[in-house]
Amino acid sequence: MEITRREFVVNTSAAAVSVGAGGWTLAISTEREKENMLKGISPVVSPDLLKALAEMGHGDEIVISDAHFPAHSFGQNAAYVLRADGIKADELLKGIIPLFELDSYAIPVAMMAAVSGDTLDPAVEKAYRSALRYDGEIEHLERFAFYERAKKAYAIVLTGETRKYGNIILKKGVTPCA
Repeated sequence: MEITRREFVVNTSAAAVSVGAGGWTLAISTEREKENMLKGISPVVSPDLLKALAEMGHGDEIVISDAHFPAHSFGQNAAYVLRADGIKADELLKGIIPLFELDSYAIPVAMMAAVSGDTLDPAVEKAYRSALRYDGEIEHLERFAFYERAKKAYAIVLTGETRKYGNIILKKGVTPCA
């Protein structure tokens, strides 16, 4: 039985490993979890991503990229290149935003602009705005300017997003005191 990482994270409630004379066996229960291991944290937010978000300071940026983004090439200067295979970018944004304060002193959201002669699908930006619950200004960066900014990001998360120009940069703000 083959399952994706996302299916494993979302659906696995129990796993058991048994070792016998013939080697080891992994038994997986695919019964959907009633609750996550941590309250209020979406199952699409991996432990590594949670760590990166916690380590980021105000003004640091994170790239949520589409599946075609050259994250490993551009991420050589970033602290992290994380994978979120099979997860759409808007689903990941929806999971991140309850944990992440957007910068209030600068434009906190940037997306890649269309290459000359190409067009953007307005549904992508609309889905990202909805996931972030954000109606403010979005900076649209020329492709190579976006790449240069991505090289300086704290982390790049390579998602399973397949929509064209599905790349977005978030700038972290100061988390308010309770």
